[in-house]
Amino acid sequence: MSCRVVVLLSGRGSNFQAIAEAQLPIDIVAVISNRPQAAGLAYARERGIPAVAFDHTEHTNRAAFDDLLADEIERHQPDLVVLAGYMRILSPAFIARFEGRLLNIHPSLLPMFPGLKTHERALAEGVKVHGCTVHFVTADLDHGPIVIQAAVPVRADDTPATLAARVLQQEHRVYPQAVRWFAEGRLEINQGRVNLKGDSTSQSVFSTER
Repeated sequence: MSCRVVVLLSGRGSNFQAIAEAQLPIDIVAVISNRPQAAGLAYARERGIPAVAFDHTEHTNRAAFDDLLADEIERHQPDLVVLAGYMRILSPAFIARFEGRLLNIHPSLLPMFPGLKTHERALAEGVKVHGCTVHFVTADLDHGPIVIQAAVPVRADDTPATLAARVLQQEHRVYPQAVRWFAEGRLEINQGRVNLKGDSTSQSVFSTER
């Protein structure tokens, strides 16, 4: 039986597209956005995936909006909820409803550079290695248990745009891998750390650039 997945997104949903095209043992049962014009919704509909938007600007109460969102998600009975560029901070009550089945990808090597403008901050700090992280979502923003990371070297001539583009390539590799591991029942959280079951030699960090 395929793992039932609901995707949340706010924009083009390139990570959603990477997951959808990766031939994973999953069934994407719905795509939901907080922005009605999000390009990811059109892509979902082209693939025959139910897609709906709830405009967050029409709701002044964040908790009420998150309750509405959570109810819509639960209607699809997902095994996993994937955040693919969903640009809103989720309330603790929302996160609690989906604890242990809520994944996010962040464009930095957490715990470095949580929050926004990660590429600008990485360049400003002069780090030599940057990347992305797939993690379980907790109420502690961008600090949930880490599933997988991918690293890229920072080049002397990098700009935020060039660095972001290379990191995004790695996001498209590791996010489908994390979803596959979840669908296969191989991810185990123990004392705040994620263990990969079934293969002690598997690498949880990928670095492809030299």
